[in-house]
Amino acid sequence: MLGILAVACTTVVATASAASGTPQDAAQSASSGATTEYVVAYSGSEQAATAAIQAAGGSVKDVTAQVGLALVTSTDGAFMDKVRTRAEIRGAAKNHSVGTSRLGMPHRFAGERLSAAERAQAARDASASADASTSTTSSEPLAGRQWDMRMIDAEAAQRTATGKGVDVGIMDTGIDARHPDIAPNFDAKRSRNFTTDIPAIDGPCEYRGCKDPANVDNDGHGTHVSGIIAAADNHFGIGGVAPDATLVNVRAGQDSGYFFLYETVKALVYSGDIHLDVVNMSFYTDPWLYNCTSRDEYVSGTVTDSELAEQRLISKLLLGAVEYAHSRGVTLVAAAGNEHTDLAAPTRIDETSPDYPPDTARPRVVKNTCLNLPSEAPQVISVSSVGPSGTKADYSSYGFGDVEIAAPGGYYRDYVGTPRFQTARNLVLSSYPLQAAIEQGLADPKGNPVDEFSVKYCRDGKCGFYTYLQGTSMASPHVVGVAALIIQAKGHSTGNGGYALDPRTVARVLANSADDHACPVGGVEIYTDEGRTPDYNARCRGNADYNGLYGEGIVDAEDAVD
Repeated sequence: MLGILAVACTTVVATASAASGTPQDAAQSASSGATTEYVVAYSGSEQAATAAIQAAGGSVKDVTAQVGLALVTSTDGAFMDKVRTRAEIRGAAKNHSVGTSRLGMPHRFAGERLSAAERAQAARDASASADASTSTTSSEPLAGRQWDMRMIDAEAAQRTATGKGVDVGIMDTGIDARHPDIAPNFDAKRSRNFTTDIPAIDGPCEYRGCKDPANVDNDGHGTHVSGIIAAADNHFGIGGVAPDATLVNVRAGQDSGYFFLYETVKALVYSGDIHLDVVNMSFYTDPWLYNCTSRDEYVSGTVTDSELAEQRLISKLLLGAVEYAHSRGVTLVAAAGNEHTDLAAPTRIDETSPDYPPDTARPRVVKNTCLNLPSEAPQVISVSSVGPSGTKADYSSYGFGDVEIAAPGGYYRDYVGTPRFQTARNLVLSSYPLQAAIEQGLADPKGNPVDEFSVKYCRDGKCGFYTYLQGTSMASPHVVGVAALIIQAKGHSTGNGGYALDPRTVARVLANSADDHACPVGGVEIYTDEGRTPDYNARCRGNADYNGLYGEGIVDAEDAVD
């Protein structure tokens, strides 16, 4: 991380005491019957912490003893104030509030699926938006549509390594283990779901106790990520970067795409405990896009003492959980974000936090020491997104010293001025759960695609559904797949058919083998020709070896394993 630059203007930061808080805080404090879920960090013994929590009016539902963390529920609106006074307690924060959500909330990953207007625009020129298959020697029938795999030389790399013996964790919304391209590589025994559905945001519960099995993805995001990494080389559908890698579901995301604190920490700790080799994290932890630790980091906007305490605890717990997993051999890779923000700038504009409960967000400007987590944790490899031309996607966040590497994530507005502009083939094609596709309107009730932004492939009575998405969520798994190839090619045998390699070595190989990508002429990537407003324009700091848009360059699978 780069040091803080001086802020050129002076803005008064509005303050509020923990007692006064926001209207939402006041409503919750006045409540005496609503059940609220909390994360409570403790020191000392689990028994002493449990006693302190109970004395403050809470009930312990789960414990992650490795990092001194408890999941707690309480109906007492003053529980947090009470428990924070206990000597055994290091901090407490809301995890999520039961009963304060509403149906129809915006989906966290809605921006990665094109809007109805964008789809309609593409459909008006079907000849331009049709996928042109590109010559490939791959045996996968849809490989011609995978420009992303050609960009990173995945097929050439697979002559050296395929990811066999490498365990990849998918920390996302789940994995559809029934998908024909996912099933061959799915590890059911070690897969876990750390979430419980919340009907108000996730819709009706599909399973008893609102707990989805670990082989289910009702959202689709996790399955899309999984296919990019390790869709099997099985002469069916698509192929992944590491087609023989093992996929382990370490689910931390709700069906609605929210990633709450306790579930995220739990998944990171579990990933370390079972010594996964590499984990993909295409999300940020709710409810704060950026987590500040002091009032001095607010340039403008209002914040309560309680909210600051919550952000401090989120930072402390996530940084600790990342360190825990990393120290146990897990290479951690994350999406840089889709906010088209220069993360290295002195300040960051945030109009979305807190994003949960709904309708509580208040605009703020904060210093760049307020972290997007887990992607800005020191041990995490942060990935920006490029389109098929190799240009940074307009939506992708960036920043000198913040982004380590770039990878194909799709860019709908790439190739402006050509027939390929605003077409499906500029996005990334990957696996998707059929039921989720039907529910989201990507497929009709019979499972057939409704437009050219999805594909259905069938063989021998078996069908798989695939859709095109764009985002840094899609860029990160390409780097994860290459990391899996590196671990097999350069790691040491664990004696049971597996391989291991120190995460620092994996990061070094990724950096040294990436294809350099220089800054644009003039030093600014301009997106107004693509129809974007000037705030999307991205100033590029650095040189071809390393810069703020592409980091060390675009990931290269072939060079990484050679």
